[in-house]
Formats: sequence, C-alpha cells, structure tokens
Amino acid sequence: MFGHKMTKFLFVLCVLAVWCGYVSAKDKVVVCYYGTWATYRNGDGQFDVAHINTDLCTHLIYTFVGINDQGTVISLDPWLDLPDNWGRDNFRKFNALKQYKPSLKTLLAVGGWNEGSAKYSRMAANPTLRQNFITSATNMVLTYGFDGFDLDWEYPNRRDTVYGKADIDNFTTLMKELRAEFDKHGLLLSAAVAAVGSVAVLSYDVPAFTQYVDFVNLMTYDMYGAWDSVTGHNAPLHKGLGDENVAKENVFTVDLAVEWWLQQGCPADKLVLGVPLYGRTFQLSNANNNGVRAPASGAGIAGTWTATSGFLGYNEFCLKLKTENWDVRYDHLAKVPYAVQGNNWVSYDDPASIAAKIQHALQYNIAGAMVWSIETDDFRGKCAGDFPLLRAVNEALGKYSGNNNPSPTTTTTPRPGDTTTISQPAVTTTTTTTTAAPSTSVCQQSGYNPNPLDCNSFYVCVVVGSGQFVAHLIYCPATLHWDQQNLLCNYAHMVQCSV
Repeated sequence: MFGHKMTKFLFVLCVLAVWCGYVSAKDKVVVCYYGTWATYRNGDGQFDVAHINTDLCTHLIYTFVGINDQGTVISLDPWLDLPDNWGRDNFRKFNALKQYKPSLKTLLAVGGWNEGSAKYSRMAANPTLRQNFITSATNMVLTYGFDGFDLDWEYPNRRDTVYGKADIDNFTTLMKELRAEFDKHGLLLSAAVAAVGSVAVLSYDVPAFTQYVDFVNLMTYDMYGAWDSVTGHNAPLHKGLGDENVAKENVFTVDLAVEWWLQQGCPADKLVLGVPLYGRTFQLSNANNNGVRAPASGAGIAGTWTATSGFLGYNEFCLKLKTENWDVRYDHLAKVPYAVQGNNWVSYDDPASIAAKIQHALQYNIAGAMVWSIETDDFRGKCAGDFPLLRAVNEALGKYSGNNNPSPTTTTTPRPGDTTTISQPAVTTTTTTTTAAPSTSVCQQSGYNPNPLDCNSFYVCVVVGSGQFVAHLIYCPATLHWDQQNLLCNYAHMVQCSV
C-alpha cells in the first residue's frame, strides 16, 4: 500500500513538474522589434506589416517615432505611419494584427540610435517638456490602439547628452511619471537598454528605474563591430578565442551582461535577452591573418537589401553561404560562428548559437527573449524554412516544437500562382498607374475608391488645381482584392466584391 501511494505521489509530482514547466515556457515573452524602414527595401528584402508572423511573437514593437524640441512625440515618417494624405496607415495595420491573435501585445518605440541623446536629455530634465512627452505618448498610443510604449533613449549621459550625469536620475523620474500615467490606462512600459556593464553603469540607476517598467529589453549585441581595430563577435555568449588571457571586465559578452544587470538589481522576471538577427562585417587588414581578434581596417561587405557597410541581415548572409564559397568557422569558447572569405570577415548568429544564448540565460529565470529585428531574419525561407532564427528563439524558450515550415497563419506576400490560404490581412506592395479619371463613376470622393470593373485594383483620386480628379489606378498583388471597408489589399474570401 505504501509503495502504491508513493508511486502515485511521485506520479503527481511529475505531472505537476511538467505542467509547471509548460506554464513557465508559455509565459516567456518573445519580443519582436520591427524596423519599419524595411518597407522601402527592394525585391526580396522588402518587409511590410503583412510579412509579420504573429505566431512567433508575444509582443511586437513598432520602430520608431521621435520627439520634437518641445518634447512632443511625433511620427518620423507620417506617410508610412499615418492615414493622412493617402499615407500607408501602418500604425492601424500593425495593431490590426491583434484581430488574428488576441493575446498579442503591440508597443510603440520612441528613440533609437539615429535620434541621438540630446533631445531626450533636454526633455527629461524639464518638467514641462517631460509632461509634453508623457501626454503626447499616451495620446498616440491610445489613439492608434497600441498596448504600450517602449523607450529607447540611446543613451542617458552619453553621446550628445546635454545634462550629463543628471540624465541618470532624470531617466528614472521620466519612467516614474510615465508609469503613473500609463497605470490609468492599463498600458505597458518597457525600455531598451545598453547591455555591457561598464557602459550601462554610465546611464542607469538600475534598481531605481526598473521598478517602473514591465520589461527591460537588453541589447546584447553590437558588442564588437567595424568601429574596432580588430575582428570580434557581434554577440558572443562567453569570452572567446583570442581573449583567453584577458580579464573578464575587459571583454564584452552576453553572459557577463546578464549577470551584471541581475547583480545591479534588475528583477529577473523583467529582464528580456536581446538576440541579433543580423551580423557584423569587417575588412581584414591581411587576408592571411583571419582569426578572432585579427587586425581589421574598417567595415566589411554590405548586404544587397540593407545596403550598409559593416552590417548584414541574416537573410542576406545565409544566401551568401548558400551560393558562395565561405570558410565557416565556430568559436567553441564564445559559442558563436563566424565566416571568412578573402579579406571579408563576418560575425553572425545561427539557430544553434541563438539557442545556446537563450538556454544559458534561462538558468536565471529571465522573462524571455527579444529580437532585433524581424525583417532581417530569413522571412521568405530562401535558405531553409521561413523565420529560422525567430523559430529557434521560440523553440529554445519551449514555446514551439519547431520545424522550419511556415505555419498555417504565416503572413507572406503572395506571388503569381500561389494558392496558400492565409488568415491574416494581406497589406502588400502594390503597383500604380496614373491616369485621368476614365469616368465620373470612378472618383466618387477624394482618396480611395473601388474599381467598378475589377476587384484586383482600386483608385486613389486626387483633386488637382482645376477642381477635376486625377485617378491613380493601383493594382493589388497577385490574386488579392481591394477591401474598401478596411482600405487595404486583402484576401478574396475576406472581401465583398461583386464584379
């Protein structure tokens, strides 16, 4: 009898352990930053809202908005973000993704590298400008249906800062006041922060500001790049080759960054590990000296679509590995790959190295992982299945028992001949022809008008100086139909069209 009870008791414990593990994995966040400028890329690098696979993210962050000299939050690309003047209305389209995944949370990010530090230093130091920032941020988030706001001030007390060390306390004050206002509306608040301790200590009072945020998005990448005189890994998990005898405080690694933030008082259940979906490239000074910490003479090759020296999207580099002759190597200490071709040296991450980083960080029971950024993953599946790195993130967190096949709800841009049934809205690239309005029946109003002769196209009608309409005939991609109700190209079964 005792043995039977003990067996039953152990069985219950096992079930509970499995259940608790499931809940823990289920609750881990996958925060996906979306670089909206990818809308303007050419060919297979073009990435619009419609390409986002919501199955693979728990939180989506739209980047970036900025601020003006009065501290007011403003769109940096009104034509892309807003509906005015026949704009793309991306804010609304982005938040419409929640119709297909109600648990999805969307946030709007302000700042980023290109915004600098000076405007934020001035704003955070001035109570009036701070209030302008908070009020305008709240209004923008609520108006367009975001669930929260992500502050990406790069960085307090650094770069072109105006008030120096005062930024540290002003940053905390800003977070405190944002939290008070956001709590009135049930909004999320997160911050993207510098990862390396020796740099982060210059910008943040960690225990002070982290009490006011829901998540701390740790930018554990860009640890080495073309700004260095020697080659180095973009995001090494541990101290790697060439650094065996270097004191740990003099190297930049993911493991030390996580440890520093936790030691400084950041709650583990708020810490989100950043992983890069891109690589850093170097130009070797000598092709024959090509290991880790080899002399470098600046930025290496640029990508076809990202077109930035020193930077390669994973979607760009995996194609190079597939079609060109590269010497692919693995730093067994740092737990990351790198590749060499002549004078070209590339540090990048693959599914295995991303999994290693996440598995290491999970021992601290962190909140989850974030990616920068989804549009540089292999989202079209040119090298393997679609979104291989983002799927690796989900699998490492125990959220997805993955293969690399597109899921049934993957949103991809249809091509001629595609017959895939996709359940998300198909806001995609269109082609435009400008003509005089063929009849009065076409332009019933300024703006978007359905084509009465064709479900696959629509007109944007603009009033010219003479008071007459000029009609821009726009074709939806492939077999998509114009959806006049939602003002976007959508799948035929989701559109009422009687033509």
